[in-house]
Amino acid sequence: MQRQVLSILVENQTGVLSRISGLFSRRGYNIDSLSVGVTEDPTVSRITVVTIGDDNVLYQIRQQLGKLIDVLEVAELPPDDSVTRELVLIKVRAEGQKRGEIISITEIFRANIIDVSLTTLTIEMTGSQNKIDALIQMMQPYGVCEIVRTGLTGLQRGATTIKSTVASDL
Repeated sequence: MQRQVLSILVENQTGVLSRISGLFSRRGYNIDSLSVGVTEDPTVSRITVVTIGDDNVLYQIRQQLGKLIDVLEVAELPPDDSVTRELVLIKVRAEGQKRGEIISITEIFRANIIDVSLTTLTIEMTGSQNKIDALIQMMQPYGVCEIVRTGLTGLQRGATTIKSTVASDL
């Protein structure tokens, strides 16, 4: 089983995300992470999907996505040739002396405290999934109240871009 990150350019229209997720659901494919946002072209959105499967399943996913009418381009983001990041917000119990310990750990991870209350701190961090998992693990002993993660997003390294032929013709 392999992990694959796909960058999918789609027409920025109502229902596109539903059709993409429906394809995964109908075929029994799992989505580990999903993020969506508009691109530099307001008529095009980029969907980043992380999925796991054997070579045949991953090939089928790419082929099936390419057949959907609103899909303009499907590209794999190989780990060595791409930059990927995720955003996490973590609300942690932080009372008394523990507050200083949490702030020290946050600084080590180059994360930011973005909200403070009498009993909690909210931490924001952007990084790789492994780095985020490590921070969450370090915060567990203090009492994690809530976690929200954006899902992975990424781009190819260097000057290479994923452009749809439709978008580049405009």
